[in-house]
Amino acid sequence: MSATTSSPSAVLRTAYQQSVAAYWNAEQDPVNLRLGDVDGFYHHHYGIGDYDPSVLDGPADARNDRVIREMHRLETAQAELLLGHLGGISSGDRLLDGGSGRGGTSFLAEQRFGCQVDGVTISESQVDFANRQAAERGVADRVKFHFRNMLDTGFATGSRHGIWTNETTMYVDLSELFAEFSRLLVHGGRYVCITGCYNDVTGGRSKAVSRIDEHYTCNIHPRSAYFKAMAANGLVPIDVVDLTARTIPYWELRAKSALATGIEEPFLTAYREGSFHYLLIAADRV
Repeated sequence: MSATTSSPSAVLRTAYQQSVAAYWNAEQDPVNLRLGDVDGFYHHHYGIGDYDPSVLDGPADARNDRVIREMHRLETAQAELLLGHLGGISSGDRLLDGGSGRGGTSFLAEQRFGCQVDGVTISESQVDFANRQAAERGVADRVKFHFRNMLDTGFATGSRHGIWTNETTMYVDLSELFAEFSRLLVHGGRYVCITGCYNDVTGGRSKAVSRIDEHYTCNIHPRSAYFKAMAANGLVPIDVVDLTARTIPYWELRAKSALATGIEEPFLTAYREGSFHYLLIAADRV
């Protein structure tokens, strides 16, 4: 299927979705672009793992470049961890990247599995950027990006062996999203998400979580909402990994970088106080 561009009115259902699309169409944040420039994999998510403290030492004139490369290494490690939970994917399978951004995880998936990957996003500028990347990489026949809503992709029922969302579920209704993903997956197909979610035990969004919502124009869900919506749509978790402790080093390093945006402290506060969790959930379609 070739990459498609639909009319905005057909893709953006609500005023909220229009505002989210406008945000990402205009977004030129160096914390995304400078990191992607390291090796051409442009991600729109965060990292996991301990950072090498030596990047903060050494000649000051090269410090920023060292930190950028290390942050990018951590975010690529996050994407590789996600892909590793998709299970047995063969070159003849088809995958879907829900909320594909500038395409980083999709290109890593094609490189890893050698299969067809479709990415969908409500940002037309991201679609254009990612399709240019696919052409430049020589994989446009296997990796295609579409201006579509992941709540209503238009792809055929049972056409996907694997689907993932990488920090995008906080922009949509989970019941609608998982109903669509359940429709798209073959029996036994795998859905994997990495997401930030607030801790139900603390009794609602903390001040720090609310600041994150405001910064990114998103609506962070409680942890329980993921499992309730999955259960209602035939998605059975096979693996749940708490990545909270493993993502804190990324945010500590980012807070020390020249690319800090000011949102680092709310993330660190929320993670450290336990009001916010960073989870990987892998679920099978039954």
